[in-house]
Amino acid sequence: MASLPPLARFSAALLLSLAAACGNAMARELTIALPGNVNTLDPDKTNTVGTDLSVIAHLYTPLVDRGPDLKLRPGLATRWEAVDDTTWRFTLREGVTFPNGEKLDAEAVKWNVARVLDPATAARNRPWFANIAEVRVVSPTVVEFLTRTPYPDLPAQMGMFFLMPPKWTADNNANVSALGSGPYALERFASGDRVVLTARPDYWGEKPAFERVTFRIMPEDSARVAAILAGDIDFATALPVSELERVNRSSRARAGSVPSTRVMFVKLNAARPPFQDNAKLWRALNLAVDKEGINQALMGGLGQVAACQPLSPAYFGFNPVLKPIPYDPAAARKLLAEAGFPRGLSMELEVPTGRYLQAQDISQIVAAQLSEIGVNVSIREIEFGAWMSKFINQRNLGDAAYFGLAWPTLDAAGLLNFWEEGNPQSFWPNAGYNRRAVAARSTTDPAKREALYRELTAQLCEASPNIFLFFPPITYAERRDIQWQARGDDWVRAFDMTPR
Repeated sequence: MASLPPLARFSAALLLSLAAACGNAMARELTIALPGNVNTLDPDKTNTVGTDLSVIAHLYTPLVDRGPDLKLRPGLATRWEAVDDTTWRFTLREGVTFPNGEKLDAEAVKWNVARVLDPATAARNRPWFANIAEVRVVSPTVVEFLTRTPYPDLPAQMGMFFLMPPKWTADNNANVSALGSGPYALERFASGDRVVLTARPDYWGEKPAFERVTFRIMPEDSARVAAILAGDIDFATALPVSELERVNRSSRARAGSVPSTRVMFVKLNAARPPFQDNAKLWRALNLAVDKEGINQALMGGLGQVAACQPLSPAYFGFNPVLKPIPYDPAAARKLLAEAGFPRGLSMELEVPTGRYLQAQDISQIVAAQLSEIGVNVSIREIEFGAWMSKFINQRNLGDAAYFGLAWPTLDAAGLLNFWEEGNPQSFWPNAGYNRRAVAARSTTDPAKREALYRELTAQLCEASPNIFLFFPPITYAERRDIQWQARGDDWVRAFDMTPR
């Protein structure tokens, strides 16, 4: 073959070099450290966003997705509309299949809903979809959900509904294996250690930026910090605020934070004495806690003090009229006496461990501040999983607990439901609150819903058994050649990251 002229040889070499560089970029691996274990790969057996569902989101496709800007965007469904107050119609993408050839069509969607609602499945996400009375297949690409009562935030809830292949699911253990239509396929699942994923070459959507993604389980804060500084991992979340500056001083990584959508509060058990039917006592404890002081001392001011409600401005239904309860120990002592405890009282505070940012330190300060008004607090630390079993399965809440709540739809309906009588997490019988909550869910009129949400949040602020504290920051660290589109709703996804 004749030799190329010099310019042509240079151009060919340049093209080869660029091709190799692009190939290396596409083949790049990404390692993400998670602060908690991945317990299952079955999307119907978990509602834990920061670990289980974050991994599952790479394997399976939801009908609707929520982007890093916290806005809804198409997933499997390209559009959705309310036909009437109790009917939602979703239009699906054409031609999407699972890797084994099963169609991801309206019939598959109907089967997935039936699986969730079947009591034999024991689905953790069943309450989210229990309002669905019927799934109607209009065509292979059109499906309708008929609900028992109006369900205005159903499209947002579908962001948590990951679709599985019916035939494969019937023959396999979905807790430890996976076959989904998402951008990645499962290579290895070792609970307590790591999950390894590889990009699917036949994925129907945009090609992932990373060919291989490894999620490493690293519960110890110090281990995640050391790993990011050593370059052993590319990304980590839930770093102590005190470590952010050290990471930023390094040449290898940068750290940051974003406000969380999870409210942290002290939940008082109003189903039994001493907190039963004693609004003055609840108010006294609120006045005794310096929320902004804790935010500054332990979170470097990066948290957002709760405006006397469980909603942040990110939620539809946030009440802008409400303000944080001020720190006023003198007023707290006066109310404590009026509540029937002029000599103070003793209480136990349960603190779940291994789940919430700096929970033990925060609880110690809360206990110390309550002691200043005559409330003697004994702290009982319980591993998070054991505490959740005690709290929900056994319906056994102590005097109080340090607790956090968020709702993935970012709609007040989901979060405010936790205080309704009948919810296993309520511990606060209140018929008036229940009536307003049901009314808010029974209309699709946004203005009416917002007005009712303002009434509900005002009631929670003025007379409910909670000490609303703050929305802690979601802290993270990334290698300097990685960029994460930071988000405050706990999702940790490789497709929200890009190489720099």
